[in-house]
Amino acid sequence: MPESLQQFFEARRQSVRKAREFATRALDGWGLTSRTEDIRLCVSELATNAVLHGTARGHGFLVRLDIDDNCVRLEVHDSRRQQPVVREPTATDISGRGLTLVAALSDEWGVRDRTPLGKIIWSCFKTADDATQSISPPVPNHDDRPLEVR
Repeated sequence: MPESLQQFFEARRQSVRKAREFATRALDGWGLTSRTEDIRLCVSELATNAVLHGTARGHGFLVRLDIDDNCVRLEVHDSRRQQPVVREPTATDISGRGLTLVAALSDEWGVRDRTPLGKIIWSCFKTADDATQSISPPVPNHDDRPLEVR
């Protein structure tokens, strides 16, 4: 049976770490051992993009994780419709590799519009049969709050 967990984050640099910690708690709670580091790295990259490029002033972003029998789906929702572009950075560029990493680490990824505003960048990770049947939610922290559409 599919399970979903999501958390809203403010558009601040510190939120990238908190988003990664949220994902870690969710994956640990689901008993997932395969692909954990790939998923955590993609959460970091997509959350960073949301903070730097995807959120309008006064808006935050949402991280959602879904798990079913053979796949974890990661979604990062933000408030700008501008579509991301996979760049080909040079060896000396210090940024611009995030979506390249997401494409390399995930089995599939894409972007779609979000209603009423913004976009969703999603990626899927095929998993081994290591997720437990008894799924428990992650331990909440003081930053948990419902998604607000602003």
